[in-house]
Amino acid sequence: MKADLHCHSTVSDGVLEPEVLARRAHANGVELWALTDHDEISGVARARTVAQGLGIRFLSGVEISVTWAGHTVHIVGLGFDDTNHDMVRGLEAVRSGRTDRALEMGRRLQKLGIGGSYEGALQRASNPALVSRTHFARYLLEEGYCSTMQAVFDRYLGEGKPAYVPMQWSTLEQAVGWILAAGGRAVIAHPGRYNYTPVQFGALFDTFRDLGGQGIEVVTGSHTPDQFTEYAQVARHYGFLASCGSDFHSPHEGKLDLGCMPDLPAGLKPVWHDWIH
Repeated sequence: MKADLHCHSTVSDGVLEPEVLARRAHANGVELWALTDHDEISGVARARTVAQGLGIRFLSGVEISVTWAGHTVHIVGLGFDDTNHDMVRGLEAVRSGRTDRALEMGRRLQKLGIGGSYEGALQRASNPALVSRTHFARYLLEEGYCSTMQAVFDRYLGEGKPAYVPMQWSTLEQAVGWILAAGGRAVIAHPGRYNYTPVQFGALFDTFRDLGGQGIEVVTGSHTPDQFTEYAQVARHYGFLASCGSDFHSPHEGKLDLGCMPDLPAGLKPVWHDWIH
């Protein structure tokens, strides 16, 4: 099964419309697909319609922002009812603070001598309620302040950098609860990106599992090949289902194109194991 269960459209911080993503997934041979925009599910129905018309098996998806132990963690929800009231209202609450955060990032960049960044980020966001660090990074890249997207985060927008603005997102309990209440499965996205100690990681995995979380991303565009192996071992140790996703945002950003990933390591049970027959 060629699956890609993590990608983003213009509904959040991707550059392609949900319908265009569906056609790209089909062209790249994806057989099972989920659109997982940040804290937003308004593109799910659009993606589903085109994907199913092309013969792609489709799962509803979302990537929920969570604050845990002082850092941001992303929890992917898969296979849930995207009309569920608790899910819809919960995500609305998570999104509500993004505008104030974006304005503050713009002010901080202004103090660093970078003018017009908020307006530039806003122009690059199809959804004005979801202006993100990625939209600021695209503006700074296009204006020549850095040579790569990663360099923008390393210099200005990553955690601890001068234009980074922390935010209190949902709790881990809330995010997992919304996904489970809507009949879905919760998955920890790209764990290799989080700056936790081994003890903190152990607490995260234990707490997530105790709350009813079931999966972890093993193969993702945010992981190195060594991390594929590392998080395969984590999945085996904790009994997590294994997920995979390119974390695709744009044809010109990131390591992997939509659907262009290696297989999951042997011996893992995929998150879709009983959804696909």
